[in-house]
Amino acid sequence: MHEAPMQDIGGAGSDPGAIVDAYLTVLMKPDPEGARRYVSPALKIRFTGGRAMRDPAECTAFNKSRYAWVKKRFEATEVVAGATPAYAIVYNRGTLYGEWLDGTPFEGNRYVDRYELRDGLITAMDVWNDSAEWLLAKAGLLTAAGLPTTAGLATR
Repeated sequence: MHEAPMQDIGGAGSDPGAIVDAYLTVLMKPDPEGARRYVSPALKIRFTGGRAMRDPAECTAFNKSRYAWVKKRFEATEVVAGATPAYAIVYNRGTLYGEWLDGTPFEGNRYVDRYELRDGLITAMDVWNDSAEWLLAKAGLLTAAGLPTTAGLATR
């Protein structure tokens, strides 16, 4: 496991894993404008909860609505077997760390991102993480087993 590099690792060339690492490094600065150089104009982003986005700036805005700041600690970037320069699927996984909006620090929040690349540009990005679970737990809305409580819910 390692921290996402603080510097743009540019020169990713045609290696799909390096392209994803470079994109995430720039996006998590946050520098959504710089991140655009790694994405297709046809980019489709599906964030946690199925939120549809089209631009890296929307990811940055969403993160600002949830976190005071957030960074990624990469565990692995994996290119799916059979990748070609024309088409590749890449997974990046690890943990998030940072600070919630109320100033409470966190770390160890798991994430998995899935990317599709065509001709060296990211065309699709799917994002999954445990933040919603962490926020539910923080609000006291999960049981000890991690299941949602019925507190505050109307009964039928």
